[in-house]
Amino acid sequence: MTRNLPRLLLGAALAVLAIAALRLPAPRVRRPGELLDAEVARRWFRHDTLAAGEALATLLTERGLDPADAAAILDATPLDPRRIPAGLALEISGDSAGSPATTVRFFVGVDRVIVVRRAAAGWVAEDTRLPWATDTLVIRGTISSSLYAAVDEGAAPYLSPAARQELAWSIADIYEYRVDMSRELQEGDRIRVLFERQRLETGATRIGQVLAAGLERGGAEVQAVALPNGNGRSRYYDQQGRSLAASFLRAPVAFRRISSNFGGRRHPVLGTFRQHQGTDFSAPSGTPVRTIGDGVVSFAGRRGGYGNMVEIRHPNGFVTRYAHLRGFAGGIRGGARVEIGQTIAFVGSTGLSTGPHLHFEVLVNGRQRDPLRALQATAGPPLGAGDRPTFERLRAMAASAFEQPAGVVRLSAR
Repeated sequence: MTRNLPRLLLGAALAVLAIAALRLPAPRVRRPGELLDAEVARRWFRHDTLAAGEALATLLTERGLDPADAAAILDATPLDPRRIPAGLALEISGDSAGSPATTVRFFVGVDRVIVVRRAAAGWVAEDTRLPWATDTLVIRGTISSSLYAAVDEGAAPYLSPAARQELAWSIADIYEYRVDMSRELQEGDRIRVLFERQRLETGATRIGQVLAAGLERGGAEVQAVALPNGNGRSRYYDQQGRSLAASFLRAPVAFRRISSNFGGRRHPVLGTFRQHQGTDFSAPSGTPVRTIGDGVVSFAGRRGGYGNMVEIRHPNGFVTRYAHLRGFAGGIRGGARVEIGQTIAFVGSTGLSTGPHLHFEVLVNGRQRDPLRALQATAGPPLGAGDRPTFERLRAMAASAFEQPAGVVRLSAR
């Protein structure tokens, strides 16, 4: 037994090593331009950012590169030196301490890195794209203060702050013909969204296609189901198959926050209580103002307390006014035709105004009407008969996904 002890110990050790080997993680596949840990340990690195007005060639030479090498590096890349934005991050590295630079990395975008290496024949560039992985999620939120807060509530575990903001604006865009998300939501309203999420290994996230949504207000839900239209974009239809698009948008500014609503108020300049015949949208000076519907410009110029103003006559007899403008968009003058969503002017503070905002009015048969009521959504055009089977299949897929818990969901056949 004593003579066999070394053999037994050796066999046990080999068995332990075999089991440990089985538990080792699979080797990670290297992306183009990626270094092994051992290589990183030997190399030196310098990181920098291009300043406003700084030439990239100057930055490279200031960081130790020979001017001829700096010129050759820029010549090898697909970058246009005249169009390189300030803030471009870069990394210069060498093989070992004291050695000349052998690699320069330009971090052009969140998923794009241009790697330039010194080779026998000179500097060689490799333009690499990091792969995005796509999955599908459901999130839910309840309105407490705003759409942003509701999206934060539901999406914080799954999306970066920037991606959550992007999702909130995607929802607002889908419903912009039916609901003005900045002023018509009430506490307790609920939102649910089925959407594609794209992720990088770095942890970066972004929003892909919104496949479906549901907005519940006052106990009634307006659903939105995406129906591809063949050009890479989608149209959205409610649960009855009616288009969510209509004749008018619900708000004349895309980034909006209302400072006062229609009705009696104390006029901020005149100091008297008078009927405020419209709605004020508080927004930074220069924010684009868009027409809420197709029409013809009946007036564009200066008009008393309105300051710079645009007035548009629409085919159904409605007239809309946009006042206190800083200026007008190109081509906006009396008689010009405009299309829904077209930029017509820019937020300002002209006329009787205490600060930058847009004053917006709707007139029906020559009388000012509360925009909130005058622009109550009407159903858009219905689905074509040929689209109905595809729509029903996509609606059923969304309904199945919404029955699953929040987070990553499995879709039925699409």
